Amino acid sequence: MRERLYYRDPHCRSFRATVTSCEPKDDKWLITLSETAFYPEGGGQPCDLGTIDGEPVTDVREKNGKVLHLCAAPVPVGTEAACEIDWERRFDLMQQHSGEHIVSGLVHAKYGYENVGFHMGRDMITIDFNGMIDSAGLREIEIAANQVIWRNLPVEQLFPAPAELAELSFRSKKALSGEVRLVRFPGVDLCACCGTHVSCTGEIGIIQLLNCVKFHEGVRIELLCGGRALKYLQSMRDQNHSVSVRLSAKPLETGIAVERMANELQNLKERSSAAETELMAFKAERYRGAGKVTAFENDMDPGTLRRYADAVLNACGGSCALFSGSDEEGYSYVLASTDTDLRAVSKMMNAALRGRGGGKAECVQGRVGATGDQIRQWLQENL
Repeated sequence: MRERLYYRDPHCRSFRATVTSCEPKDDKWLITLSETAFYPEGGGQPCDLGTIDGEPVTDVREKNGKVLHLCAAPVPVGTEAACEIDWERRFDLMQQHSGEHIVSGLVHAKYGYENVGFHMGRDMITIDFNGMIDSAGLREIEIAANQVIWRNLPVEQLFPAPAELAELSFRSKKALSGEVRLVRFPGVDLCACCGTHVSCTGEIGIIQLLNCVKFHEGVRIELLCGGRALKYLQSMRDQNHSVSVRLSAKPLETGIAVERMANELQNLKERSSAAETELMAFKAERYRGAGKVTAFENDMDPGTLRRYADAVLNACGGSCALFSGSDEEGYSYVLASTDTDLRAVSKMMNAALRGRGGGKAECVQGRVGATGDQIRQWLQENL
């Protein structure tokens, strides 16, 4: 692996190398170099991007022991090419990957769980563990992970001989053969890994564990490290500042203010519901003893229309058909009766008036796509 500069110096941003092959691949070109700092996708880590002799590198893969660089244009064999790594992307991936190792090592040490899944997405990192962790445990792991950062530990890579490897206790998702690379965070984690990492834990900056949800027989943890964590904190700060201004509350008291507002809103809803019930009962009195009622109401949502139907049915003592909506957008409906099974009626009306809905024998509700005149005519002919 001597030609892989990303192992010798993970901070290598630019280098010169000889183009050893350049073959067409669809509408692009596969290029190999005498040595490379471009990391190929693998081990859960996305590949590096950058340029070779000014030509954009759009993908990097490993095949048959060779690192293949996919470029938009050819670079002649024998060219001593100036190569540039997209350093902002590389350093971000190093921060995320190193943070993942620290969290996985701490979880393994505390709970004995194995990391059974790892995904480094564009926005979020996820780790899957084969055991349960509660919110208190998650907070403890987050504190411990950031303490590892504050200690600024060196990050070491080892290529142990087979006999030495057999004596070491390290994390690995699968059986290994051939030359094995181990990455060590002293006292925290020792893991078989082919990815790139920071040189010392202080370069990670910060680790945030955002969420922990049940996943299969264990949990999935969402986390952000370094620059991604900083951007997330900045967004949260900006959002909380906006909320604090609107609520006239101090930034650390927005939760209390929101709870107070939620209680006030609930009280208003209860008072509004009580007032609406009284209003419905008052409006329904016009149908006292009518027996059968058909009515069109303005601006009633399906829930309100259903409650109004109860009030009308109680007053009329027979059946009611209530509608609310417009000819342009269609009508919500509620049919209610004290003595008729309305399920067949609803099915017929839906078929005739481009509707859908249903319910119980005594009450059905739904929506039709007909005009008010079409509804009235159908009701006249069928009810």
